[in-house]
Amino acid sequence: MPPTTPLSLSDLQQFSQRDLEQWSRQTAQNRDLEGLCLLVDHYVLTAGRKQAYTSPRTLLSYHRGLKDYLTWVGDTHTDLLHPGRRNLALYLTHLKSRPLHGRSGQPSQATAALYLAAARTLYRALHWAGALDVTPDATHVPTDPTRSAVRHPPYPDSLESVYAHADPTACALLLLCDHGGLRIAEALSVTAHDVQGRHLLVHGKGGTQRRVPLSARLRAALDQLTPHPTTGRYFTWTYDQAAYRMKRLFGQAGLPWRGFHAARKSAATRLYRQTHDFTRVALFLGHASADTTRWYVLVDEDDLTAEVEDW
Repeated sequence: MPPTTPLSLSDLQQFSQRDLEQWSRQTAQNRDLEGLCLLVDHYVLTAGRKQAYTSPRTLLSYHRGLKDYLTWVGDTHTDLLHPGRRNLALYLTHLKSRPLHGRSGQPSQATAALYLAAARTLYRALHWAGALDVTPDATHVPTDPTRSAVRHPPYPDSLESVYAHADPTACALLLLCDHGGLRIAEALSVTAHDVQGRHLLVHGKGGTQRRVPLSARLRAALDQLTPHPTTGRYFTWTYDQAAYRMKRLFGQAGLPWRGFHAARKSAATRLYRQTHDFTRVALFLGHASADTTRWYVLVDEDDLTAEVEDW
């Protein structure tokens, strides 16, 4: 009989298929959050679409979703090992009935989608481990047709009032998003070795890499920082620690905090206004498709006024 709770992923990797099946059943019966998070990690990293390229933040997001789903399972007396076809649909109805908030504090459809994805992945993991014969029918959060740049707009062209209150570390981090167009996970992982003259080697999602140009101001900001002597990293903050500092800075500047992604959208919008080329902006942001970039760029509603004036 396998142990009740393995200590690490390496323990699960040593299990035979029979041991994994027995352990998964017992963990599901006990609604053991720690064990089920470990099972999902094992499944995603071993058999998921991105496998080892899955980002640690994605796994942590799944963990938050699993915690919420197990609460609902307990409240509704749902049997994890005998799911009904409507389980995920009923959970989605529950998510829609309560206020969900994203990182910026605003109601977030993305949060509902993430929690639902975590529950869906849990059932896939249990099925993969042999603990389930069938899984609930797939359910998805309907896509909001409103572009992301409209629902969650970028910051104004200038964040000078924020930079005026920022220390060198916070200033450089915000500039990496606002001028470099980096995702916050990419920005926090930047090292001195990644700076290559006037360009930065960015380690993106799914193990991808791209080189982005650095503005003179961003290069100067990075030059003021002292990288870690061992790792070469400029930042030691977690996401939550970085967000806490930024919320305070934006509050001091009298501006609403809408998250780091709004700064990334600011970079996309400014670059598009200068180039009018979605393909180049997509390469800058590390998007696989320019169609994704179109959702990021805030285009003025009267952008074509001058063009049609003399028709």
